[in-house]
Amino acid sequence: MAEHETTGEDVREAHLVTGAATTVEAADVVADGLPPDLDEAVGDGSLAAAVTGEPAAGPPRARRRDLMPSWSPKLVVGLVITGLIVLFAIVVPFFTLDPNSTDYDGLLKPGEQGHLLGTSAIGNDIWAQLAHGARGSLLIGVTVGVIALLLSVVFGIFAGYLGGWTDETLSLITNIMLVIPALPLTIVLAAYSSSRSMWLVAGVLGLTAWTGSAIVLRTQARSLRMRDYVLAARVAGEKSRRIIAVEILPNLLPLVAAQFLFGVIFAILGEAGLSYLGLGPTDAVTWGTMLYQAQQGSALTLGAWWWFVPPGLLIALLGCGLSLVNFAIDEIINPKLRNVPQATRRVRKAREREERAAATTEEAGA
Repeated sequence: MAEHETTGEDVREAHLVTGAATTVEAADVVADGLPPDLDEAVGDGSLAAAVTGEPAAGPPRARRRDLMPSWSPKLVVGLVITGLIVLFAIVVPFFTLDPNSTDYDGLLKPGEQGHLLGTSAIGNDIWAQLAHGARGSLLIGVTVGVIALLLSVVFGIFAGYLGGWTDETLSLITNIMLVIPALPLTIVLAAYSSSRSMWLVAGVLGLTAWTGSAIVLRTQARSLRMRDYVLAARVAGEKSRRIIAVEILPNLLPLVAAQFLFGVIFAILGEAGLSYLGLGPTDAVTWGTMLYQAQQGSALTLGAWWWFVPPGLLIALLGCGLSLVNFAIDEIINPKLRNVPQATRRVRKAREREERAAATTEEAGA
């Protein structure tokens, strides 16, 4: 099943490579301008593997290890950044002051009177607001990610697999939502709401964040529905719901996870933008509402950097961490992204060995 986790283009290319390998001897293949016997200099077919993008021939355990995603630096750094921010949002609010309390002096600098990050112009503790704002922003992000994921699965995977009038109807709705500008629609819906709760803002953002993911998932589902194992399940009389849940969806899990992370990033940035315009939630503290209050209180003019820098910095860090994780998932979806750096190094080393061998031959002849 590992071979079915790649995209449709990768599978078609893999079939072409496999078909060519059955008709052409390995010794007769000349790739990237290198002589056929250079494969021996690289060792056990690694140069051919570098050119074709397929794992080098070797022990079964080594081949399986090459097909599995590795712990890349991007994935580790992204998980560490995201994990620390999530832990901060879960634990720290239990040990902070009331974020809405105005019983303290205004514009206290960090460290004054026991306030770790100072206070706002009206006396709010910035550290407490930052901790509770992290929880609020993450709740909105996860909610929007789940809404967008469910809608993209229905309008993407179901449409791509079922085809026919179902595909036409769902694709029509997707295309209509795709051409509607998301930000103006979100602003209009938020502006005409008398009471903007955190869940209302999340719902509005979720309704405008699923179209791109649905198109990607529909394309992949249309490719997977013609695979042999899907056709075999259909011939065996399996219901469409079970085929989607058991045969198609597991092969799209990396892509689904990437689309979920994209939805979370979109939601956190979208909520911050709405809140900065004064259209954010009115019943909760988020990083966006902190930026709005700082803008309303002229924090930049007053030099109160501790009021707007921490929430902006955490938004940037969380977006960076989730993006790094998303890049690592892209390498899982498309194994060629993992193989290209390794293949490039192999080709470079092979050329260097050829140049050294040629130089040694010339010196010996002289």
